[in-house]
Amino acid sequence: MEYNQYASFPKDFLWGGSTSAYQVEGAYNEDGKGLSVQDTKEVVPGTTDFKVASDHYHRYKEDIALFAEMGFKAYRFSIAWSRVIPNGTGEVNEKGIEFYSKLIDECLSYGIEPIVTMYHFDLPEALNKIGAWSAKETSDAFVEYARVLFERLGDKVNYWLTINEQNMMILHGAAIGTVNDKVSNVKKDLYQQNHYMLLAQATVMKMCHDLCPHAKIGPAPNISEVYPETSNPKDFIAAQNLNAIRNWLYLDVAVYGRYNPIALAYLKDRGYAPEITAEDLEVFKAGKPDFIAFNYYNTSTAAHSSLSDGVVGPEDGDQQIELGEKGVYKAVYNSYLERTNFNWEIDPVGFRATLRSVYERYGLPIIITEDGLGEYDELTDGKKVHDQYRIDYLSNEISEMKLAISDGVEVFGFCPWSAIDLISTHSGVKKRYGFIYVDRDEFDLKELKRYKKDSFYWYQKLIATNGEQLS
Repeated sequence: MEYNQYASFPKDFLWGGSTSAYQVEGAYNEDGKGLSVQDTKEVVPGTTDFKVASDHYHRYKEDIALFAEMGFKAYRFSIAWSRVIPNGTGEVNEKGIEFYSKLIDECLSYGIEPIVTMYHFDLPEALNKIGAWSAKETSDAFVEYARVLFERLGDKVNYWLTINEQNMMILHGAAIGTVNDKVSNVKKDLYQQNHYMLLAQATVMKMCHDLCPHAKIGPAPNISEVYPETSNPKDFIAAQNLNAIRNWLYLDVAVYGRYNPIALAYLKDRGYAPEITAEDLEVFKAGKPDFIAFNYYNTSTAAHSSLSDGVVGPEDGDQQIELGEKGVYKAVYNSYLERTNFNWEIDPVGFRATLRSVYERYGLPIIITEDGLGEYDELTDGKKVHDQYRIDYLSNEISEMKLAISDGVEVFGFCPWSAIDLISTHSGVKKRYGFIYVDRDEFDLKELKRYKKDSFYWYQKLIATNGEQLS
């Protein structure tokens, strides 16, 4: 839709950036931190591990100062569960609480709003050994971990995110590292794990409102609008199938307190449905989000599939592509879209479409907690990084977000991935997202110096003009 007059960003819009603990902090075994599944998982050959990462643990003051210089209004980061409670349950590590308390204080000293993710793929290894989320005990442990965060840090945090990309942990857990030799990859078990996560999330949202009435809380899935490949009605049904299973299954429970009917029908027919009790439904209804946070990178495209199909995904697909499922949908590339050097489709208009769909469906305020371009950045001899490709990418995304606001969508923040270079879950150091270059190679730490990329100065001007100066 085109308008005669377009909206501007709200004056208190939260411009910022995002990271996650295991990808940026390092110090994997320092000051009492326990091991997480990210510390113990098998590393992709040719890539580094997360033991040092960007050394944010030791350099957070320098990094926060750079974020403030950029003009950040918010910083979305995660807390490492095993840094706060090394074994997942039991004794609290005071050094861990101290670190995050200081990190939050440092943000607040610059007027930067901390947006805290409780769990971002880094389950404590001690809980992994008992089957991770397959065990109800892990759900109970997450609730107690959240209680510690609310009681010890809640007076300084206004925005909480429960679980990062829960849907990706269920759909791509093996690639992420949350499914391993101790955790079942059988779909029946995965959807039971999902159910326990949803119960924990609902319980924690209610707890937040009880213990921290000033604060707001919401889920943080990865949401991707799904297109039908053609105008064939069967392709449209396939797109609805994927939307239900990939997106709405997770948000319908969080917002409405019940399973999406299409997704539930699929789970029952395939024998994947979890055990759902009347008490569970009461827990879901009691835990309500104040907003929806979601991560956006691209859209998906689906075509009709029958149970007799042999191939249901692109032949050159990788673990980032929806691979399709017989009788549900075929995953196809969108012929209208370009792809990044890492084979991710680029779709800024789809960002607007996704924002519209989420807001129209749920009517809750939205904050974007990830969106960005991973590329092979190069540090020149003059210590510069000329990443015009990232500027172009984010300019297009933000332009479409602004159009979504004109469409009536209530968006209150944008925290792209990532605030600073960090270690990619799948591709190591070489896949960089940040506004700030961290000078290290895959296996050579060098001095880990920070350098401002061209995108740093671009984003600085954009924030200063509240999104008006995009180019």
